[in-house]
Amino acid sequence: MTDPKIIVAIDSINQDQALNIIDQLDPKLCMIKIGSINFNSLGTLCIHKACEKGFDIFLDLKLHDIPNTVKESILGLRHLPISMLTIHTSGGLDMMRAAVEGVEGTNIKIFGVTALTSLSDSDSERIFRRDIRTQVGSLLDLAEEGGIDGVVCSPHELELLSLRKSLLSVTPGIRLKNFNDDQKRVMTPREAIELGADYIVIGRPITSSENINKSLNEIYLSIQ
Repeated sequence: MTDPKIIVAIDSINQDQALNIIDQLDPKLCMIKIGSINFNSLGTLCIHKACEKGFDIFLDLKLHDIPNTVKESILGLRHLPISMLTIHTSGGLDMMRAAVEGVEGTNIKIFGVTALTSLSDSDSERIFRRDIRTQVGSLLDLAEEGGIDGVVCSPHELELLSLRKSLLSVTPGIRLKNFNDDQKRVMTPREAIELGADYIVIGRPITSSENINKSLNEIYLSIQ
């Protein structure tokens, strides 16, 4: 994988809009994240177009099913020019190990989603019967035991990774000070990097900007 710590999320369902965003980004400054919104609408088009332009690609499908289904799904995706792929850590040890088997012999890294950044502590208490930090801590232990490469976690849980050196971190919930939306556990790019994030995912603050290239450059400079 290349050096950029920034991963720009391409979530458009409109082909022209998605490709226009990719055209305004710089592979020296960022990677590209293709999630379920774009993938379900446009298939592998943006993956191949981004690859042609020199981007490393993070395919964020958050696979979560029985172990064999996850492994077979990954076997159907591993031919794509992707560097990283997501599953849900809550799928359990056997599912994570099956995902690792699915990418064996490739350079694709498996990242496990812990708790979605849209969830608050009260949400976690209602769903999991415990607070976010306890839930994420438990899933980090499972991720290490499952042998995956890293995890996707809120910047607020990055400190929990300090004792788990084997895991890389992808951190969504990155927002600028004046940007408000449905994310709840958020931080600025600089704050997340200072807490040890290996990669930060940024979508709308860049892709909804009037000057996408300028916004990317400003964020890139802010974390140097």
